Amino acid sequence: MRKLVALSALLVAGVACKSPEKKGESIVLSNTSNIKLTDKAIAIHRDSLTVYETLNNYPLLMSGNDTIPVQINDTTGDGIWDELFFVTNFEPNQEKSIDLQWVDAEPEYTVRTSARFGKRSAIDSPVEPATDEVLIAKDLPKSLGYQRYQTDGPSWENDKVGFRHYLDGRNSKDLFGKKIAEISPEDVGINAKGEVEDNYHVMEDWGRDILAVGNSVGLGGYALITDDALFRLGVTVNDSVNNVEKTTFKIQNEGPVKSLLTYNYKNWNATDDRTYNVAEETTIWPGMYAYKNTVTLKDLKGDEKLAVGLVDINNDNPLSVYDENEKFITLYTHDKQTYNKEWWLGMALILPKDAYIDNVEAPESGQLTQTILARLNIENDVPISYYAVACWELKDPKFKNEAYFANYVKDLTNQLSAEIDVKIVK
Repeated sequence: MRKLVALSALLVAGVACKSPEKKGESIVLSNTSNIKLTDKAIAIHRDSLTVYETLNNYPLLMSGNDTIPVQINDTTGDGIWDELFFVTNFEPNQEKSIDLQWVDAEPEYTVRTSARFGKRSAIDSPVEPATDEVLIAKDLPKSLGYQRYQTDGPSWENDKVGFRHYLDGRNSKDLFGKKIAEISPEDVGINAKGEVEDNYHVMEDWGRDILAVGNSVGLGGYALITDDALFRLGVTVNDSVNNVEKTTFKIQNEGPVKSLLTYNYKNWNATDDRTYNVAEETTIWPGMYAYKNTVTLKDLKGDEKLAVGLVDINNDNPLSVYDENEKFITLYTHDKQTYNKEWWLGMALILPKDAYIDNVEAPESGQLTQTILARLNIENDVPISYYAVACWELKDPKFKNEAYFANYVKDLTNQLSAEIDVKIVK
């Protein structure tokens, strides 16, 4: 059930592209760090580029004789693309020049990211692919009598790992362990009759769901916390009415090198005297065992902190902290954290150091439990971003080793903090 999402280049590298037009410009990139970078994300705003309106605006990036997969994204939802996005590798302190040209046919590239969403309109209706949804407070499985969504909500993945979001009111983040680089099948979570079915806890060639979430917010889910209270965004599986008046979801972009999902939570009634509005963006690109999450909260009273969750259900080992990077602080755990403690799994949160306060354990009972919560300072209507990381032994057997996982997390933290200087030569 592959969805059609505008403005993304698709499929297999280096073919099905007409001869490029001669009009173009050079992008000069400089790695300002002294470390090697792999699949470093580069985002360039449209305003920085010369776009030839007489063409169909399909970019083609060339580094010497090599084509670099690229896509154009509409990140604001206004129907006009505003971002040129790609990933590329750097040696320490390397400068590289990339030729940007505009062609009249859409190039094809190997797909390294994907976003998936399916829903049904009634219990006896088949699941259909979709790219958006509006959920009101009473539209929960407990009230409807059935699960409306494929895999309980949208999923997203890259060539390393996959994730899913419980759109059914819980708003937790779950984990798909992948054994292969290829994108998982479109019918995950659907049976042969087109019905919603939990068939993803069974091992397949591609992998399976491996994380127990319970009443936590999973890996990278979030809540608000004050000195004396913890407020869950949404409810648990046992609730029939949401505490969010309206949830709006959309797959904003899906393409070979970036997929972007957006959520808006209107009138989150945390308590009788606290109502918030929240915007969330979830982004994934190739090469990292992680996704990026950006949260913006409105109507804060001033005493709230953001609480980002690291599920702690099957972890018996202490939390580790990496605090040697200037921009980020990283919290991580390593144990047989999968269902029934069957496989080794390392998980981490990479958090902005200038916002980080400390970490606390969620209460043993209530609406949000079994979670390590990283407390972050937040400001009203100011976005805050962080990363959630998951490394499974069946994707890389070396992740059984705690030191190997810790080294990966530290290296990823340093890679994400590395800055690339971008110059456009016209």
